[in-house]
Amino acid sequence: MNEPSILHEASDWLVVDKPAGWHSTGEDGSIEGWLREARPELDELEESGLVHRLDRGTTGCLLVAKSSATATTLRDDMKSGVIRKTYQALAGGTVPWGGRFVLHFTSRYKRSKKVSVARNGEVRHRGTCTWSIRERGSHVTLVEVELVGPGRRHQIRAGFAHVGAPLLGDELYGGESWAEDRPALHAWRLELDGVVVESPSPFTAVMELEA
Repeated sequence: MNEPSILHEASDWLVVDKPAGWHSTGEDGSIEGWLREARPELDELEESGLVHRLDRGTTGCLLVAKSSATATTLRDDMKSGVIRKTYQALAGGTVPWGGRFVLHFTSRYKRSKKVSVARNGEVRHRGTCTWSIRERGSHVTLVEVELVGPGRRHQIRAGFAHVGAPLLGDELYGGESWAEDRPALHAWRLELDGVVVESPSPFTAVMELEA
């Protein structure tokens, strides 16, 4: 399993490049635990300063605050859209060249693996995404997806399945298999404080084979 690394560091925050197979939080095999060892000064912060989380199979940018006050500010900025989060994903099915969805994401039980998606629902369950096509192959489409406002659990995964284009490797939502045993989702870019931080795309080789 690959090790995490630091992509960028500012005075009051940093961005970790999360590999596949790592949990965001927890003791063993987590970014939280790795930060405790790599950056002991973050040990006293809740979840070692993590501002948000990524699923175990999702790779890419994770934002980390260096103080509790900064963590609160950054979380608020994520919810309001001041911080821009852009993902890359490999989608199957038919994906329009560009689009937007506003859907509602709920779980019947707190520990349910799968979320339900509906067009109508409560504001607290609402999730919005915009997307554009970066590259279209013979069997797969590389999309760039921006989360607008607060993110919801499995928002991109469940949302794209709902519109008929499940992500490759996402068995939970009906996606076809690909080279890796995980959903093909990558937290590609964060934009905050006038800084753009990008994690190298893991999908370049796949699209070269699709050409």
